[in-house]
Amino acid sequence: MKKIILLIAATFLLSSNYVLAAGSASSDTESNYDKAVKVINFAKKNEKKGKKEKANSQYEKAQKLLLKSNKEKPGKADTLNYLGFTTRKLGDFENGEKYYLQGLAIDPKHKGINEYLGELYVATNRHNLAVERLEVLKGCNCEEYDQLKAVIAGEKSKY
Repeated sequence: MKKIILLIAATFLLSSNYVLAAGSASSDTESNYDKAVKVINFAKKNEKKGKKEKANSQYEKAQKLLLKSNKEKPGKADTLNYLGFTTRKLGDFENGEKYYLQGLAIDPKHKGINEYLGELYVATNRHNLAVERLEVLKGCNCEEYDQLKAVIAGEKSKY
């Protein structure tokens, strides 16, 4: 009888550990890129609320995750887009531009990169280059076109 009870207890403990491990593994399987995107979204919200310090801290965290992601899976335009974005948001326009240009070399029509690179060009007083990015987006019928057009027109500044 003791053996049966011990066997049942051991089976229960092993299955409980398996369930706990499986539950925590799901959060471990989330990619660094996906984690970074979530952090960026929080940073954007904090930036809109005027919480610049908190937003910058989140942009730094996202940037670290994106650098890891880029090492693990290089050559992803989406990763390079957000690397450019976080780098630009942290005030490093030169390296932000490099990430954007790397992304455009992979996907020249990438909506996000074209919008954000255009915003960077506006911020660095290179209006003609911003207009070139807008031309790439022309006809996409997308919010990226409208947002970049507004930034170029000076209607709202979000770079």
